[in-house]
Amino acid sequence: MSVEKWVKASTLEESEEYHKRYNYAVTNSIRRKILRLIDEGKTEEEIMSILGLSEQQLRYHLKVLEWGFCIEKKGDRWVITKEGKIIDRIKG
Repeated sequence: MSVEKWVKASTLEESEEYHKRYNYAVTNSIRRKILRLIDEGKTEEEIMSILGLSEQQLRYHLKVLEWGFCIEKKGDRWVITKEGKIIDRIKG
């Protein structure tokens, strides 16, 4: 389901689910750091090295960020969505 469909949720339940997912994704400091590093164009390998994460840990956080509408895969790289740009407004 596309981000746009969620943003234009037709029911209160869909809107609540969208906000729940998004909030869960961005309230974790590691995921906010991952968002910033993706925004800087870092690769998964670079992110693991910089943050000291295992591949399994990074995969988990990327999955949550994608589930929360913050990132999407473009070719072989992750990119920040409009929703993921929240990192420009919050610290940590």
